Amino acid sequence: MEPSNRQSRGFPDDVRYPDSEMERTITLNDIERLGPMEIERRSFEIISAEASGRIPEDERSMIIKRVIHTTADFDYLDSLCFSEGAVGYALESLRKGAWIVTDTNMALSGINKPSLKKAGCEAFCFMADEDVAWQARKLGVTRASVCVDKAASLGHPLIYAVGNAPTALIRLYELIQDEKIRPELIIGVPVGFVNVVQSKELIMQTGVPYIVARGRKGGSNVAACICNALLYMLDGSRG
Repeated sequence: MEPSNRQSRGFPDDVRYPDSEMERTITLNDIERLGPMEIERRSFEIISAEASGRIPEDERSMIIKRVIHTTADFDYLDSLCFSEGAVGYALESLRKGAWIVTDTNMALSGINKPSLKKAGCEAFCFMADEDVAWQARKLGVTRASVCVDKAASLGHPLIYAVGNAPTALIRLYELIQDEKIRPELIIGVPVGFVNVVQSKELIMQTGVPYIVARGRKGGSNVAACICNALLYMLDGSRG
């Protein structure tokens, strides 16, 4: 079989390009020469243009833009859900020193540490703790669910950011129902297939402020991105 016209030019057939670019070779003249912060600004311009007015012009705006910027996925325009006043509650909690707890070290590493320090806050992940691993083996449950119990024992205001483990959301729901924990905010954006959709819906029924990505999409990068968006809004370091 002979290669297609696009393949002969180095364009894979399974990639879709804008019509204006399909019939010509890309050169370095097509590259936008921008500085680091200009790249981010330009990205937001593109996101706003392609969103065609669908991004709300309120406190949710920058969170939505940053999630799309992180994922290049405009499905979040429809799937990213906010409880009423969630952003305001989160910002006020951070101002008062709430801690952020993540369900993965990847999410923890993605949180901007200078902005976290400037806010006077701390962030934690307990997944690698020996006591968590021991308890999970003893009970036959996931470490992510045991981490929620450990967080509940801290007795400190928490923002819980879940980007990977629906079992963490399920355990949060159970402890909220038992009145053993009440986070200031739950960021519920685990990615995957088993119990992912259901666990997010449970969180949206708790009465606790939430930012949830309905459906299967999400990830640790999205959880960290939402935390960073809140921190940037707090310190005004990045628009």
